Amino acid sequence: MRKIVIGGGAAGLMAAYAAAESGHEVILFEKNEKLGKKIYITGKGRCNLTNDCPPDEFLQNVVRGEKFLRGAAYRFPAEKTMQFMEAHGLTIKTERGNRVFPASDRASDVTKTLERACRERGVEIRLNTEVEKIEVLEGVARGVIAENQHLSADCVIVATGGLSYPSTGCTGDGYRFAREVGHTLVPCVPSLVGIEVKGVSEAQGISLKNCVLTARRKSVGVNAPAQGKVIFSELGELLFTHYGISGPLVLTLSARINRIAMKEVALTLDFKPALDEKQLDVRLVRDFSERANEQMKNVMRGLLPLGAVGPVLKAASIPPEKRANCVTREERARLVQALKAFPMRPLALRGYNEAVVTSGGVSLDEIDPKTMQSKKVKGLYFCGEVLDVDAYTGGFNLQIAFSTGYLAGKSGE
Repeated sequence: MRKIVIGGGAAGLMAAYAAAESGHEVILFEKNEKLGKKIYITGKGRCNLTNDCPPDEFLQNVVRGEKFLRGAAYRFPAEKTMQFMEAHGLTIKTERGNRVFPASDRASDVTKTLERACRERGVEIRLNTEVEKIEVLEGVARGVIAENQHLSADCVIVATGGLSYPSTGCTGDGYRFAREVGHTLVPCVPSLVGIEVKGVSEAQGISLKNCVLTARRKSVGVNAPAQGKVIFSELGELLFTHYGISGPLVLTLSARINRIAMKEVALTLDFKPALDEKQLDVRLVRDFSERANEQMKNVMRGLLPLGAVGPVLKAASIPPEKRANCVTREERARLVQALKAFPMRPLALRGYNEAVVTSGGVSLDEIDPKTMQSKKVKGLYFCGEVLDVDAYTGGFNLQIAFSTGYLAGKSGE
């Protein structure tokens, strides 16, 4: 059989390798000047290529598409990804959180390994070549049109990625291909991305190691941030930025709320999760007593980084210049509340230029999870980020690419 793969990223390279491993003629089209352009920037240039965990744990970290991915996760789990990389010359290492990286800390080595594996299996790689259309005849994929020329094939595998980091060539080509042949698309939104928040610019640059970020979905007519159904609440690291908030906690949160209107979401931050409200109040009483004649903006430096003092005092409606011995019991209670549930108003998610992955894509209802083949067009397969699947950070999204890519490449034999 002749198989055509569109896209030379993680999913496409794995699909091409898997198809060639089975003895098929494989042609891979990549519109960029080099392969794996997005791989180069993953993991801050180090490439967190997978997560060393069993399939069940991997699936627990999938935000959307967990049931759909079960077969692929067991057919080609993280263990096989790691074995593949090592078998083709890449030395790997495992770090905190079971994150797997190349020992060299160079993402380019992951791309080189995938390319080497493909070339060793005889995959023909055509760079700087953009596929314009998938040709379908009587409900069967028959090939592609690239550079105004028709190239026939027994099957076509679409591995074009999503919309995140468009500078890497992720411009939604796969979505267009899918739509043109009759597929339904789930609306796309950025995921694993920072959140724009109102009124925290003063705290820019502050990094919190142990805080609890909570998100509630507000009920109609409810304005208080402490009301509404809790949809996220986790302990972790958070960074205040010029636009709002980022860091591991926020990236995870973004994956959970990116399909909800921001006006329906209320955020609160617990600066002191190790202390309950009563313990925190005792701490404040002690601090106020020891520094009775000092201004609150200085007293609070014992509890908070400098940049967070102003916003917290403002939330508690306490003037920064007020002396500690003049703070009333009611003001102290408001301060406890501001420290334990600092309110933040989310305005928007940051855009695709900063999003790690795209959430949304080709509807899973129209894809066979056992093969990645379209239920609408025989011989047409989709894999990787172009599908409506996404996961948290930690190597899980690249593992989705490898698992679905491998399955697509092996199918139709």
